[in-house]
Amino acid sequence: MTGISYRDVLTSGKPHKKLTSGGKRSVGRNNFGRITTRHKGGGHKRLFRDIDFKYNKKDVQAKIETVEYDPNRTAFISLVCYADGERRYVVLPKSLKVGDTFIVSEKTPIKAGNRMALKNIPIGTFVYNIELKQNTGGRLVRSAGNYAEVVAQDAPYTQVKLPSTEIRKIHNGCFASIGEVSNEENKLVSIGKAGRSRGRHEPS
Repeated sequence: MTGISYRDVLTSGKPHKKLTSGGKRSVGRNNFGRITTRHKGGGHKRLFRDIDFKYNKKDVQAKIETVEYDPNRTAFISLVCYADGERRYVVLPKSLKVGDTFIVSEKTPIKAGNRMALKNIPIGTFVYNIELKQNTGGRLVRSAGNYAEVVAQDAPYTQVKLPSTEIRKIHNGCFASIGEVSNEENKLVSIGKAGRSRGRHEPS
């Protein structure tokens, strides 16, 4: 078994209460509550974090306050505070840390964490959390250590090379974040046994 030393990375153990919710995981059961997949258990109790994938607060600078673990995804998440005082959870990019800032705008400087329209992103830039339709929120490239590459601009589309090496044409009005997703060491973790996977929960 191998793991990640979370103490060296995380800055907060408890999530922001206003952005969390409970709920029972319906693992192995259908909408009637009947077991349809026998070998799936419920696992450890988890709190759901409300992650902002839409980034619909534009032209307002945001500051990273914490780096946190999310049991529902492989990437690390961050609590960010916008200049107007609103707080939201976002997926943390690889090179950002507490105190750094980013902004969402039609056109911004090419800096990790900043989010902008695909048509304004230079060829060769790494991006993540990419929209498939405008104003619907990021759908592609959201898991730990992943990134896509902008390979061509062919108006009204942008060609993006995904982690699977597939090259997809996406409308150039869609937004994407600059950089790579955090927790790139996640792929090196070996769970080792079924019991460890079933009992995974938030680190203390």
